[in-house]
Amino acid sequence: MKNSLYLLPALLATSIAHANSPVDQLPDTLVTASRVEQPRSAALAANTVFTRSDIERLQARSVPELLSRVPGLQQNRNGGVPAYFLRGSNTNQTLVLVDGQRIASTTTGIARIDYLNIDNVERVEVIRGPRSSVFGADAIGGVIQIFTRQPEAGLQPTLRLGAGTERTFERSVNLSGGNQATRFALGASLDESRGFDLTRDNAGNDNDRDGYRNQSLYLNLKHSFNTDWSSGLSLSDQRGKNEFDDAFNPFPATAPFEFPPGNPEDQFRVSSYHAHLEGRLSPVWTSRLEAGRSFDRNKTVGSGSPWDDNSIATTRYSGSWLNQLALAPEHQLTLGSDWHRDRLTSTYDFSKTRRENWGLFAQHRWSNEQFSTELGLRHDDNQHFGTENSFNAALAIPVGDWQQWVLSYAEGFRAPTFNDLYAPPGWGGNPDLDAETSKNWELQWRGQLAQAEVEASLFHNTIKDLIAWNPSTAQVENINRARIQGAEAAINTSLMGWNSRTAITVIDPRDRDTGNTLQLRAKRTISQDLDRQWGAFGAGATWQAFSQRYRNPSNDDTLAGYATLDLRASWQANPSLRWDLKVQNLFDRDYALGTHSRDWVNQLNYREPGRTGLLAVTWTPQL
Repeated sequence: MKNSLYLLPALLATSIAHANSPVDQLPDTLVTASRVEQPRSAALAANTVFTRSDIERLQARSVPELLSRVPGLQQNRNGGVPAYFLRGSNTNQTLVLVDGQRIASTTTGIARIDYLNIDNVERVEVIRGPRSSVFGADAIGGVIQIFTRQPEAGLQPTLRLGAGTERTFERSVNLSGGNQATRFALGASLDESRGFDLTRDNAGNDNDRDGYRNQSLYLNLKHSFNTDWSSGLSLSDQRGKNEFDDAFNPFPATAPFEFPPGNPEDQFRVSSYHAHLEGRLSPVWTSRLEAGRSFDRNKTVGSGSPWDDNSIATTRYSGSWLNQLALAPEHQLTLGSDWHRDRLTSTYDFSKTRRENWGLFAQHRWSNEQFSTELGLRHDDNQHFGTENSFNAALAIPVGDWQQWVLSYAEGFRAPTFNDLYAPPGWGGNPDLDAETSKNWELQWRGQLAQAEVEASLFHNTIKDLIAWNPSTAQVENINRARIQGAEAAINTSLMGWNSRTAITVIDPRDRDTGNTLQLRAKRTISQDLDRQWGAFGAGATWQAFSQRYRNPSNDDTLAGYATLDLRASWQANPSLRWDLKVQNLFDRDYALGTHSRDWVNQLNYREPGRTGLLAVTWTPQL
C-alpha cells in the first residue's frame, strides 16, 4: 500500500498537466447543505454528489459501493453490519437521510444503508463535515442524503436482470409515467446470493456460506397544482435476511456459559415514508411543509443463544417547516423548524421507550463579487438529554474567475441513543448522559487547473464527551475525547478521452486521552474512477487503496493495507437494450475490514469477497 501511494504525485501531475479534452461537468445543484436547492458552486460546505447517470455508469449495486468513492469516507463491515467513518468520525456520528427522513436505528444509532435498494436511488449527496446547525443531532462527521427515483412524464417501463458469482441474482422492474401535472414511479426488486464464508473458521457451524436476501418496493408521486405549488409522496420498503457467522459459539470452557452451535441470521425491515407540500407565498418567499415516518426492525434467529427471536423495532415520526426568503439578490435567508418523536418497541425491558425533539434554525447567506458569507444557528430541545445550540460560519473569497478560497467553522453534536440512555439492566445504560459535541475548522480551495476541476480541504475536528463504556462503573459515560485532522482532495478531469475522478484522503484520528490512533481508520486512502465511451460501447475501471489500520484501541495489532482493482464494460445494443458486465477485486486480493472476538481473547478477521463478477441486462422498451 505504501509503495502504491508513492505513485500519487505522478498520477496527479499526469491527470492535470496532460488533460486535453473538456471536463465532464459535476452536478450543478445541491440540497443538503442548507436544506433548500442551491447552485452547487454556491454551497460553502465540502460536498460530493452522485447522480443517477453516475450510478449507472459506475455500475454501483449498493449505496456503500457508491459511497466508497467519497473523499474522507471509509467503510468497514463486522459480520455484515456496516461501519462508515466520514472524516474519521464514528458511524453513529454521521446523519443519514432518505428524502429528508432520518433512517438510523434509535437503539444503535446506525443507518443500514446496505439494505437500501440502489435501483430506487436517483441521487446521493454527501456533506463532509459537521452540519448540526442545519439538521440537529448526529451530524458530527457529516450528512449523507439519499433521494429516491424521480418520476418522468410519458410511460416508461424498465426491467433489469443480473446474475453473478456466488449464485448472485438481481431482478428489478420499474414503471414511470404521467403527464406534466402528475407523475409517478413504481418499482420492485429482489436481490439474493448464497454468499461466502465470512470468517474462514471451522468453529461451530462457521464453515458455512453467509448469504442474503433483500426484497424492495418503492413508490414516488408528484403533482403540480400550478406553476407555484406542488406536492409529492415517496414510500420505500426493504426487508429480508442477512446471514452471518456464529460469532458467539462455542465459548471456551472458562466462559460462564456455553451455547450450542447455530446458523444465525438477521431478519430486517427498513422503510421510510415522506410527503411534502411546497409553494411560493410571495415573489420572495418559498415555503415547504414535510411529514414522514421511518421504521427499522431487526430480529436475530438461529444463533442457539438466549437472544434468539428477540426483536428491536424503532419508529420515528417527523415534521418540518422550511422557508426560503430572497431578501435581495445578495441576501438569502433560510428559516426552519423540525419535530420528531422516537418510539421503541422491543422484547427487552428498556426503562423508557419514547422521546421527542424540537428544533429551530436559521441560515443566512450573503454573496457578491468580492466575497460570500454564511452564518447559521440552531437550537434543539430534547425531552430527555436537554438542549443543544449549534453554530456555523463560512467566508468565501474568489480569486479571479477560476478559483475560490473558503474558511469555515462548524459545530456538531450526537444525541445519546436509547441503548445509551435506557438500556435494560446489565447493559450499562446511563440516563444522565450528555450529547457528544464537536468543533470543526476547515480551509477549502476550489479551482481549475489545465481543464481539471480540483477541490482540496484541510480540516481539524475536536470531539468532546464521547460516550464509552467505563469498566469501573459498569455503564456508559461521557469520558472520551478525540481529535481528527486531515487533508482531502477531489479531482475531476479528462485524459486522452478517459473521464477521471480521483479522491484522496490523509487523516490523523487520535484518542486525545491515550494518544492512540482510532481503531479501523486508515490514515491514507485513494480512489480513482476511469471511464470512456466509444459510441455504443463503454469501459471503466476503479482502483482503490487503503493503508493499514489498527485493529484495536490499544494499537498493538493491525489489519494490513490493501488495494483492489475493478473493471466494467457496457454495450448499448439498441435504444431499448443495454448490457453491463463488471468484475470486482480483479486480482482476488484477500483482505479484511472488521474483526470480532471468538473466545473473549482471540480475534478473527471478517473476510471481504474475493474476485466476483456480475452480468446484467436492462430492457427499456420504447412505448
